[in-house]
Amino acid sequence: MTRIALDGIAHSYVRHPRTDKDYALRPLHHVWEQGMAYALLGPSGCGKTTLLNIISGLIIPSEGRLLFGDRDVTRLPTEQRNIAQVFQFPVIYDTMTVAENLAFPLRNRKMPKALITARVAEIAAMLELTPDLNRRARGLTADAKQKISLGRGLVRSDVSAVLFDEPLTVIDPALKWELRSKLKAVHRALDLLMIYVTHDQTEALTFADRVVVMNEGQAVQIGTPEELFERPDHTFVGYFIGSPGMNFLPARVEGNRAYVGGNTIALGAAYPELTDAVQIGVRPDFTTLTDGPGLTVQVRRIDDFGRKRLAHVTLDGLPLVATVPPGWAGDGSQARVGFDAPHVLVYRNDVRVEGVAA
Repeated sequence: MTRIALDGIAHSYVRHPRTDKDYALRPLHHVWEQGMAYALLGPSGCGKTTLLNIISGLIIPSEGRLLFGDRDVTRLPTEQRNIAQVFQFPVIYDTMTVAENLAFPLRNRKMPKALITARVAEIAAMLELTPDLNRRARGLTADAKQKISLGRGLVRSDVSAVLFDEPLTVIDPALKWELRSKLKAVHRALDLLMIYVTHDQTEALTFADRVVVMNEGQAVQIGTPEELFERPDHTFVGYFIGSPGMNFLPARVEGNRAYVGGNTIALGAAYPELTDAVQIGVRPDFTTLTDGPGLTVQVRRIDDFGRKRLAHVTLDGLPLVATVPPGWAGDGSQARVGFDAPHVLVYRNDVRVEGVAA
């Protein structure tokens, strides 16, 4: 067990890259800490699988160094990196029993039989596979087979990291929550460094201690789920995290006020005058229809999700999504909306600007 350092790691499939667009993965400096769970999150083609393949040794990066502890493994093959991998589709032996599948990585390393038996029993108990230990894998359900695949990745206690490449994609949606919960519990129990690739924000935010949000080959922000939701550093993170994503409105900002069309919106911090490519961003959770004072908006529709309602409105022709509070008495096509000032953030050229406490 160790930490993994990315020292300027970058990769291009173009022989002589000249611009950022030539890179599948732009230069990245980061340290994956022992015992932490990380998620690489982003849309298809954003570079997350390229990064995972560099860590696993399937790709040698065009630039930079990859360190496992103090050891430079940049050009070492996969088998010399001491990692475990779990893939999208279960990698198991159908003719073996569940116990034999779990034991296979340990038997290959000539571990004593008693230790193998104990470790298999431990992992099987964590994944609730104990009743099936003597069954052949062939007749098991898809989620049970993926549990075995997860178990094979977790059974070794000496690995530098466990890498997951969208391991729950083929699992029935009703069972995904259960498997994510089990995987999180196993992570806490085993104190392993885990790196999890997904395009599903729910998987990333519920599993990881730190999420790496990627777009167009760049790690746009690395943070806790709370940081990504509360204070996205980039407009892409605001759009991508949350359902629906953050509201963005073009604005002029001066002091602790933002000016959107003919409207004035209070901010929770003070800023110098900002006029070039400036937007304010606020999540629907902090944008609320109100019966009290507020800005006048036009109501386009209200979606009822049972536990909450969201209103799609326009402010001076600009689209917004706002929360409809319980007991809101408004009707018709016009309403008022209020903004929670501390949660109204300011962006210039898509990057968040840090204000000074007002």
